[in-house]
Amino acid sequence: MTTGFWRRHSRSSARWVQLALLSLLVGCGTQVVNPVSGRAERSVMDESSEVAEGRKAHPQILAEYGVVADTRLQAYVNQIGQRLAQQSHRTQLVWTFTVLDSSEINAFALPGGFIYITRGLMAYLNDEAELAGVLGHEIGHVTARHGAQQATRQQTAGAGVIAATLLGAVLEGAGVDGATRLANQVSQGLAAGRLASYSRDQETQADRLGAEYLARNRYNPRNMIEVIAVLKAQERYAADQARAEGRAAPSAANWLASHPSNDKRLADITQFASAYSGGFQDDGRSRYLQAIDGMTFGDSREQGVVRGRQFFHEGLGIALTAPQGWTVQNAAEAISLINGAGDAGVIVRLVPEKSGRTHEEVIRQLFNPSEGRVEKRLLNGLPATHFSGLRRDDRGAVRPIQVSVVTGPAQRMFLLLYAARDANARQRSLAQMEQAENSFRPLGAAEAALARPYVLRSAPTPRGGLAQIARSAPDPARAEAQLRLLNGVYGGGEEPAPGTMIKLVQ
Repeated sequence: MTTGFWRRHSRSSARWVQLALLSLLVGCGTQVVNPVSGRAERSVMDESSEVAEGRKAHPQILAEYGVVADTRLQAYVNQIGQRLAQQSHRTQLVWTFTVLDSSEINAFALPGGFIYITRGLMAYLNDEAELAGVLGHEIGHVTARHGAQQATRQQTAGAGVIAATLLGAVLEGAGVDGATRLANQVSQGLAAGRLASYSRDQETQADRLGAEYLARNRYNPRNMIEVIAVLKAQERYAADQARAEGRAAPSAANWLASHPSNDKRLADITQFASAYSGGFQDDGRSRYLQAIDGMTFGDSREQGVVRGRQFFHEGLGIALTAPQGWTVQNAAEAISLINGAGDAGVIVRLVPEKSGRTHEEVIRQLFNPSEGRVEKRLLNGLPATHFSGLRRDDRGAVRPIQVSVVTGPAQRMFLLLYAARDANARQRSLAQMEQAENSFRPLGAAEAALARPYVLRSAPTPRGGLAQIARSAPDPARAEAQLRLLNGVYGGGEEPAPGTMIKLVQ
């Protein structure tokens, strides 16, 4: 399963569970020997089924996230993963390790030996041993057959799987997949989470196996504790920034929520690590920094970049500005400009292929309007058509809708969907939604320079420390906090000594 060490809910895990369960629900299961425990267990998936399901889902994962194009980095991660896997309980599997082109902080596994880590998580790890800790834990989920166990445990949850799929179908059918995060976030998230989460015992077992695989490869298992510290620092930083900006702290319903309490988990890993002593190699910090040098940090050129309230996409030749107090969320399927309350926004994405040649055809084919008003608009020189009215969904229900179709650069058509949790949120945010729509524009020459993605670089710490590096930034205090987060000393910890190699964002 794909939930993994780092995040309670993974859209990929929920999607895999839905696909796998629908194909496996009809099976009553057979007896399979667990490679870790050595005990027989009833399962709807034998090893060949695990591999088949992982192999089937693998291209979908790559299409959804994208793959980091740096073959050197991919080879480095694969080499470490293969060494760990060959010291695991399932050496016969053909293991695959992939660095995904995503700024999300995540790592997960599919049954059958498919392991993924995002460049977003790799940016905050500090050495090779921490990377091994992430991969070792995910390998543990595969070797202990946790994905197969989840599929077996949920074989009676077919209705829930179908419901979770249908919740997003209305907007997805209209070509606005990203809008599910607004309109159906609560209900769909609960359904996916119920299906996707590992049990706490499974997470603890994956920790224990990860520690074992690290020790077998002469990495100190205590590095798994350092990874938890990295992720806790992320939480602390997000909460501190929210308070500084007068926002509510992010919800605690994250990767920690599906695990044992943090104190217990640290105690457990400490106990696991104490079983192994001596003979460990160095943590591989210099090798790791060399491997990630030049890696994209944050949004990539292919995804477009967010700079504060601005969004720039060089490839599509477009730019957007979120209203004051709103944020820009950049996902693979859509760009979302979201209000401060998180209950309304504008979802922007390309019109799906073969959805019509004209704006009117696109609106008819994608939204099946029953009544409403069509208005021609001009957005910064780009022709647009706005529809406000009612549409009939696949279940026959009539729903309000406001959407614009815009012909952008290179004659690409874009959808700008007004999305809100309810009528009150829509009315309260309507003026800002229109402001967000009116910001849609061709990318200017000066803006193209801002569309360059950031990259990670290694450099020696100056005598003045991280504060000296941050001094030239527009917001030195925030820049220093980000540097401390990036280098593992946020919220405490000894600052790197002068001359020590650290990570910078350029």
